Amino acid sequence: LEILVTILNMNDNSPVFKQANLTEVVPEDTKVNATIVPRVDLSASDADLDTIFYELTTTVPENLFFGGEKMDTDGYFAIKGVNNPEIYLQKSLDYEKFKSTTLVLYARDRSAGSATTTNTATATINIFIEQADTRSPWFLPCTFISMDKSICISSPYTGRVNISEMSTKPLILEPGPIYAIDPDYTFNEKIVYSIVGGDTDKVFSVDPDTGNLTMNKAATSPDSYLLQVMATQVNNIKKYSVVSVEIKVINKSDYPPYFESRIYYGTVFVGVAPRSFVFQAGDPSSPLIITAVDDDFPNV
Repeated sequence: LEILVTILNMNDNSPVFKQANLTEVVPEDTKVNATIVPRVDLSASDADLDTIFYELTTTVPENLFFGGEKMDTDGYFAIKGVNNPEIYLQKSLDYEKFKSTTLVLYARDRSAGSATTTNTATATINIFIEQADTRSPWFLPCTFISMDKSICISSPYTGRVNISEMSTKPLILEPGPIYAIDPDYTFNEKIVYSIVGGDTDKVFSVDPDTGNLTMNKAATSPDSYLLQVMATQVNNIKKYSVVSVEIKVINKSDYPPYFESRIYYGTVFVGVAPRSFVFQAGDPSSPLIITAVDDDFPNV
């Protein structure tokens, strides 16, 4: 009697990852669709030779907050397909929003929703974002115009000089001295300054290292100067910003203004309408006039 025995493969083995924990450092300027973790590092094996089905999820750290709200890092990373665990970048990164996240990759030997027994394995992928030198210098002070603080707009600088007089000290400007920073603070690249416009007569100079604005010679015209000052990163001249600096040329003021009289006396009538004149005391026909004079302008 010949008996043919067929041994059926029982699904009694779980998928196995080569590594249950991986760590990847991802530059902030990584291109969308770039591979983050290759398939060969994430493919699971199954002793039962079953087809493996993959699923990727994101775990948000409890202390990850941005703008007062818990940051959602989901949607930045994805796998190529249900049977291809290669992880790629799905959305542009921003170091200011989050600096790390944790991915969990599931490997199952049955498709989702299967009624039969399913064995599952997991692998944890720790992602650390590395800041990239992506932004141009910011002139300070500046005002953020977006919640993520990725854009900061600076106001023009203003100052003044006396006509026909050359100052030997750095000019005092508002709202402060010319100063720019590298907003990619982990790099903090050196910044140099230069005047790139508005100074055809070469009246002014800017210190390339400090940004201090000084005079080469006296201004001989009452016209204002509208300088364009550029801040450039030393390591990359394509990373630059330009700000306006308005210098007003004024007549020198040696004397403070003063009132012609220390005390003025006026008379007002009961019941008059608002905005009615106040008259000089003792002379109800002459409006009260308060005047100040300045000895710098004797003929005015």
